Amino acid sequence: MDRRIYGGSAVANLILFLLFFSSSSSALSKNPNPSSGSGQINSNSVLVALLDSRYTELSELVEKALLLQTLEDAVGRHNITIFAPRNEALERDLDPEFKRFLLEPGNLKSLQTLLMFHIIPTRVGSDQWPSEDPGRVKHITLANDHLHLIKGDGKKMVDSAAIIRPDDLTRPDGLIHGIERLLIPRSVQEDFNRRRSLRSISAVLPEGAPEVDPRTNRLKKKPAPAPAGSPPALPIKSAMAPGPSLAPAPAPGPGGKRHHFDGEAQVKDFIHTLLHYGGYNEMADILVNLTSLATEMGRLVSEGYVLTVLAPNDEAMAKLTTDQLSEPGAPEQIVYYHIIPEYQTEESMYNSVRRFGKVKFDTLRFPHKVAAKEADGSVKFGDGERSAYLFDPDIFTDGRISVQGIDGVLFPEMEEVVESVKKPVKKVVQPRRGTFVSLCLLH
Repeated sequence: MDRRIYGGSAVANLILFLLFFSSSSSALSKNPNPSSGSGQINSNSVLVALLDSRYTELSELVEKALLLQTLEDAVGRHNITIFAPRNEALERDLDPEFKRFLLEPGNLKSLQTLLMFHIIPTRVGSDQWPSEDPGRVKHITLANDHLHLIKGDGKKMVDSAAIIRPDDLTRPDGLIHGIERLLIPRSVQEDFNRRRSLRSISAVLPEGAPEVDPRTNRLKKKPAPAPAGSPPALPIKSAMAPGPSLAPAPAPGPGGKRHHFDGEAQVKDFIHTLLHYGGYNEMADILVNLTSLATEMGRLVSEGYVLTVLAPNDEAMAKLTTDQLSEPGAPEQIVYYHIIPEYQTEESMYNSVRRFGKVKFDTLRFPHKVAAKEADGSVKFGDGERSAYLFDPDIFTDGRISVQGIDGVLFPEMEEVVESVKKPVKKVVQPRRGTFVSLCLLH
């Protein structure tokens, strides 16, 4: 072998190694935080500092809001600044009703928006506040809203909250300022006010459908034009699809083509809430995968109708037999019987059965109704072995859709006259092929 060739190759390899090492060193000097480009965080991250800090109430809310992965991604892209309210601001100073609202499973988005409103994707130290007095600088938050850094009367403030611990925790990928109070974005405050007004409902007695001319399927008396957002004039039965072979019937009312309500988004929200709540995966699976009910419900809500879903938990759904689910249309028929075309909460239903005794609610499985009464300090639906108790109240309540968890699967009962006995005998109706289509054609 020629030693000159071998030696020349070794020198070339050494030069290439030195060039690679120098380029790697320059890259590291430009990016001192090598983990910032990945989705992982190290022990020196501002997020780890937050979870181990004095701000325990804020840390618990971040975990309950399922925001850790989102914040890890944010830290991986840029430095962040966190405005952390002191524990007392979240424990004693916060309105208990507002805190209860934030922790309800159906209000997960509001909680996430509130927390991300306290974080800006920029590193802002205490020395970067406006130098003039008064001064005001606007920053966008992770909630796509704006915060204002203010200096007035010698105090450093963020919106209406004073900075009480500037630069309390500093890390290479961000820092934390302690503030005296919680910052509440306008969207969350408006959502809370809207939900609080719905809680003023005390007792709702089920109302019968308006009188409709069977020949024209229209109201006999023409009502005055309804303002946008008011409930439709015709019953929900007229808006439902008559069957798989026929086109869906158009739903009259103020919803119409304008779609004042985003029904599809609301249905997705309540299905996601069922999954996050736990114990209702079977119900969510039936709505999404085994039937087209999610689409149908979204369309009805978009047209202005309101719905209350009595959701059996997984333990109750597991008791269903193969015969009860094997026939075509059986899952739809079962779920239709668990949907009430009214907006009812746990409070309104309990007050109804307390005041009026046994109450019958219309269902989307026409013409069957579900009976409710008070039992053991709760609401009991149905009778005998087919009964179910209100088990998990107000899983989801957004003003258009209400979801109430129950511990059993309900089936309708109808009276049949047996000639030999001459007494009405109650018989549980099992799903049969074509039953839903036949009922819709008859009515």
